[in-house]
Amino acid sequence: MNRSCIQCRQPFQTTQRDLEFFDLISPVIAGKKYLIPPPTLCPDCRVQRRMAWRNDRTFYHRTCDLTGAKFVSMYPPDAKFPVYKQDAWHGDGWDGLTFGRDIDFTRPFFDQWAALNDAVPHWGVAISTCENSDYCNYCNDEKNCYLDIAAESNEDCYYDHFTKYSKNCVDSSFVYHSTLCYECIQCYNCYGVRWSQYMDDCSDCAFCFDCKGSRNCLLSINLRNKEYYILNEPHTKEEYEKKLQELKLKSFSALQQVFALWKKMRIQKGLYRDMYNLNCENCIGNDLKNSKNCEGSFNAVNCEDCKYLYDVLDAKNCCDMNYSPYGPEGCYEVISTVGLKNSAFYMAGPYNSSCYYSHMCKSCKDCFGCVGLKQKQYCILNKQFTKEEYETLVPKIIEHMTTPLRSSDGSFAGQEWGEFFPVRLSSHGYNETVAQEYMPLTKAQVLERGWPWRDEIESEQSYLGPEATIPDTIDDANEDICKKILSCSVTGKPFKIIPQELKFYKQLGIPLPRKSPAQRHKERNELRSPRTLWQRTCSQCSKPVTTSYAPDRPEKIVCEACYLKAVY
Repeated sequence: MNRSCIQCRQPFQTTQRDLEFFDLISPVIAGKKYLIPPPTLCPDCRVQRRMAWRNDRTFYHRTCDLTGAKFVSMYPPDAKFPVYKQDAWHGDGWDGLTFGRDIDFTRPFFDQWAALNDAVPHWGVAISTCENSDYCNYCNDEKNCYLDIAAESNEDCYYDHFTKYSKNCVDSSFVYHSTLCYECIQCYNCYGVRWSQYMDDCSDCAFCFDCKGSRNCLLSINLRNKEYYILNEPHTKEEYEKKLQELKLKSFSALQQVFALWKKMRIQKGLYRDMYNLNCENCIGNDLKNSKNCEGSFNAVNCEDCKYLYDVLDAKNCCDMNYSPYGPEGCYEVISTVGLKNSAFYMAGPYNSSCYYSHMCKSCKDCFGCVGLKQKQYCILNKQFTKEEYETLVPKIIEHMTTPLRSSDGSFAGQEWGEFFPVRLSSHGYNETVAQEYMPLTKAQVLERGWPWRDEIESEQSYLGPEATIPDTIDDANEDICKKILSCSVTGKPFKIIPQELKFYKQLGIPLPRKSPAQRHKERNELRSPRTLWQRTCSQCSKPVTTSYAPDRPEKIVCEACYLKAVY
């Protein structure tokens, strides 16, 4: 079925497999199935709509509206709704049912849901069962971590993004089961790896790309089970250690020369797979591992029978999903969930099932249009019902959502059933969200679409501590640097070195960074392939391939057969 996106006007397809999926996950209420209709937006516009609701790393100093405690929040002090510190939000000092309200069948559902969302207390950051990790966001089971984002089960990790089951890793993205890694991207089971990408079961390597089972390698690419390699050439242990000393990687100025060499040789000498998928069967996408029958997906691990996944772990029978670990199943159009089951049009909350059009609920079941509930069942717009009442009213609401009405601002709401929450209702400025990272827009473009934008306000509060002169080598840095303010060499924005971060740099012999954590994250993102697929030809055999490398990129792209022949 060919369709035209109502937002970007680009054509897209709804396949027979899609229709079977919608039938599979459509809710059954009192024995009757209520079909979720095919989408009206293309996959790219759908993921943009979801991501415009998630703020990963724009933080504000504010006061908890329940306890008065000072803390750091992803919501500003002038947010429409109350904002609670994490322990207060999860505590017994308030109950989301007190904000319950009746459905009004003369108004669009989304307008009523937005009014509820603007009344219910929000958590300042989204962390769950974390210890000494208050400055993280969208994290679970963390210990002694700082500014980790979208992370799970890490210990002593700082400034990471989507890093899982790791220890003592810093400034890394999409790293799993690893220890003592720095500035790494898409690495698995690694130890002591630095400035590297696509590494699997490697240790003590630096400036490497796409290596597996290798040890003590430097400035190399496409290695398999090698040791003491430099520039893809074998060396003795003594030669390797001598060269490592000559490079003076403890010096920031010397390190910049190595960066320049690495950037050049990686393009000239490397072979690049069309898609970096490991142990996958019948999958189309990139950065997939141990997955089967997944299409149009990126950075997904242990997933099966899914489509349009982005940063997902252990999912089955899911479509249009972002940032969702811990075994989601039977879900559609969701973001920022943990262990979600049989739900659709849902965002931000752990361990819920059979929930629709809800936000920030915890351990709930059979809820519709709810916000901020904990351990509840059979609720609609935060109002408690019996099972029989719930099963009578929800079908009426679904029917109401299929009838286009005008919103309170006079705009035409369109059909709501089957659509995710509109961006115009987002609690964040578009420029604060991950949508801006992957699909950047100017302020004028955002406002033209009627979406929210938040201007950055320079704080009038003076920063604590004097500006610092950063020493060239890590050996010359002492604890006093943690009391001073550093200025980002790219943006000019201030940042600090925390004591545990300094300890890490000294342990690994890494010079102090000159760029802020936000800028470092941005530059790591730029090293990754975009989440788009192109049709190209293999540079060796001319076979057609699907790849995340755009046609104008300089990398030498090869098909899987040519790649395996070359590296093994």
